[in-house]
Amino acid sequence: MGKMKKTRKFAEMKRMISARDARIKKNQEKTEETKKKEEESKVKSVPQVSSALFFQYNTQLGPPYHILVDTNFVNFSIQNKLDIFQGMMDCLYAKCVPYITDCVMAELEKLGSKFKVAQRIVKDPRFERLPCMHSGTYADDCIVNRATQHRCYIVATCDRDLKRRIRKIPGVPIMYVSQHKYTIERMPDAYGAPK
Repeated sequence: MGKMKKTRKFAEMKRMISARDARIKKNQEKTEETKKKEEESKVKSVPQVSSALFFQYNTQLGPPYHILVDTNFVNFSIQNKLDIFQGMMDCLYAKCVPYITDCVMAELEKLGSKFKVAQRIVKDPRFERLPCMHSGTYADDCIVNRATQHRCYIVATCDRDLKRRIRKIPGVPIMYVSQHKYTIERMPDAYGAPK
């Protein structure tokens, strides 16, 4: 048995914390101060509340109702064999004007020949067409923007994500398909909305 060879460590020295290390208290205080200054310098703006709202109650809603229709609402209506115009009338007890944006039309056309029936229904002259000025054809963003700008619309959709986004906008009711008929959510009771 031979001796254990120890390798000599060259230039070994104590490790020291540099003056600019984040763990030093002075440096932590400096970073906090800079963060505070940045927050103070930011311009705080509060979005203007729509003049149509009386708290959560939307005064612009009234017959004839203007309804923004989403792609999947049309598809669900076809699956449940519902007439869109008659179903809306039965739900709201008043005249309804369904609106289709260019984005929704483009989305239906992208879906292909499987959804020819939906395309034919949407091209009905009773549907009002709304032109889109923005770039891209993502219908959800378009509908959310229209609902926030003009609070006179009811949004008809069965999409969970879109519903979640619209619930954040005060005063905008949501129409959807459930139990083979149209139901409405967040509609003021004064207009005879079904519970």
